[in-house]
Amino acid sequence: MHSIKEKVLNIALITGMLAASVFFVTAAGAALSSIMPHDTTTSVQQPTQHPAVTAIPDQTEKPRSRAPEPSTMMLFGGGVLGMAASFVRRTYHMVKRAFDTIASLFGIVFLSPLFLLTAILIKCTSKGPVLFTQTRVGKDGKLFEIYKFRTMRVDAEKETGPVWAENNDPRIIPIGRFLRKAHIDEIPQFINILKGEMSLIGPRPERPVFVQKFKKEITDYEKRLAVKPGLTGLAQVWHSYDETIQDVRKKIKYDLLYIKKLCLWTDVRILFRTVRVVFTGEGAR
Repeated sequence: MHSIKEKVLNIALITGMLAASVFFVTAAGAALSSIMPHDTTTSVQQPTQHPAVTAIPDQTEKPRSRAPEPSTMMLFGGGVLGMAASFVRRTYHMVKRAFDTIASLFGIVFLSPLFLLTAILIKCTSKGPVLFTQTRVGKDGKLFEIYKFRTMRVDAEKETGPVWAENNDPRIIPIGRFLRKAHIDEIPQFINILKGEMSLIGPRPERPVFVQKFKKEITDYEKRLAVKPGLTGLAQVWHSYDETIQDVRKKIKYDLLYIKKLCLWTDVRILFRTVRVVFTGEGAR
């Protein structure tokens, strides 16, 4: 019911904008006509002609209709293109959300045996919960709890505080390295996607403490918060995990490029690249 109302409102909005554009063009034409001279009976002195040339007045010539001014046509065309771009962008987000919902439901159901096997392996090799939750920053700076399979000790940051994972990190549990290598630890984020907190494709969600730090040190870092964070994304499949501030500066360029090029074809290419990364373990630690 909500989607039907939204479609009706969209149609009404587009119709109203078209009507307003036509009204503006008509009004502009009328205004231009009102300031143009209409007296065609006033005699106009003809320029002196060569004696050998005889000017023959055209008695059949009729007043020609005035074409719209170029600026008026550009304004009207810009309005139509703007509405078309807005419609395409809105349609893209609707399709993307529908795809996210279907993909997350399919992922949860189809991978449920892997969920169970992973949970058993974690419980058998370490003490603590199977799932690990952590506060992350989502779209427009909204905080949410991300879900992951636990790959580190429960007290991993008790002494160090928030830090990035390292190669051969001693805090990782025995099965954790394999889970990270195969990216299985990310699978529970299908729950975040189903809840609408994340998308299948988008910039990776970062922790609040790092977001505040990067906003001060990296230009335009906050622009990556304009879209929902993703389970995978352009930066994730073309760059490794963050280890230094230089890595973050490189990845932000990928994130901003993705936001600029938002389209279904880009998403499809990222998905194919993701499959390759999952099977080869590229960039994992």
